[in-house]
Amino acid sequence: MPDATPPATCPAHAPADHPKFPKSKVGVLLSNLGTPDDTDYWSMRRYLGEFLSDRRVIDYSPWLWQPLLQLIILTKRPFTSGAAYRSIWNEDANESPLLTITKQQTTKITTAMQERYGDDVMVDYCMRYGNPSIKSKVRAMVEAGCTKILFMPLYPHYAGATSATGNDQFFRVLMEEKWQPASRTIEPYFEHPLYIEALAQSVERAYAAAETKPDILVCSYHGVPKRYLMEGDPYHCQCQKTTRLLKERLGWDDVEIATTFQSKFGPEEWLQPYTVKEVARLAEEEGKKNIAVIAPAFSADCIETLEEINEEIKESFEEGGGEHFTYIPCLNDDDAHITALSTVIEENLKGWLD
Repeated sequence: MPDATPPATCPAHAPADHPKFPKSKVGVLLSNLGTPDDTDYWSMRRYLGEFLSDRRVIDYSPWLWQPLLQLIILTKRPFTSGAAYRSIWNEDANESPLLTITKQQTTKITTAMQERYGDDVMVDYCMRYGNPSIKSKVRAMVEAGCTKILFMPLYPHYAGATSATGNDQFFRVLMEEKWQPASRTIEPYFEHPLYIEALAQSVERAYAAAETKPDILVCSYHGVPKRYLMEGDPYHCQCQKTTRLLKERLGWDDVEIATTFQSKFGPEEWLQPYTVKEVARLAEEEGKKNIAVIAPAFSADCIETLEEINEEIKESFEEGGGEHFTYIPCLNDDDAHITALSTVIEENLKGWLD
């Protein structure tokens, strides 16, 4: 969250009418996908309209896509999406779980950065779609004296539809600044040892607490069209490597872990196997009656994990004959996850702050 900003002062030897500037500091801006402001029709329509109009997400020609989106999809989908969000909504804070968790992550990372760098670093969060916007948070950081900003999309794996679109918007916002801060973005951290360790610890805790040991761990990653892989997007390969590194850290055999992809949208082929079909197949054809599902590509629980995995995918598994379904929560604000994220930040601040 934003730190208290010291009083602005004029540069040494400047004339009395020179503009005043706050003390120079480094900003760390955490960015997640986004969240609707509420679950009503118009809030959902605004959010979905922004999300589904992004050419990084849906790259069909606007001449074809926008009429379909505006006249059909955004007429119906806000109702179904609103109902899905209401089933997981944080009623106490009147916000989505993603927003709640991102705030918690920001608070803990702020503490870690203050312990490491004092008041030389300002940590805040934003959303690619919805609020708080990237634009509003960059403006706040510049006003607070951030002459350097590290922009950190909260995705372990790079994909054009996640990390890249966040970076795009960050760069667009910088174009509007009179005095642009120096800027950096982070490399994906899908193979970082501390991230893999945090994942492994979460699996070990879940298996230790399970009444019935799962027969297999399904690593369900958010899907993208297969065409993106063919066009050079590295997401699929990075997901496969995370699963392999997690398997090696756990000391498991290949048959104890699997990689799948969820959230298919539209008519074209997406990365396979599809989670919703694979969990049913595991139960029906391979006799895997007890499974655990983890979502390594998500840094925080959200609609795709709390509603899609815990409801739709779980239901598919049970209809296929499955008996025990264990969902392993995202890393959220777990201390091992915060340590991993803070370490990635520190590594990317080198040269600016040492």
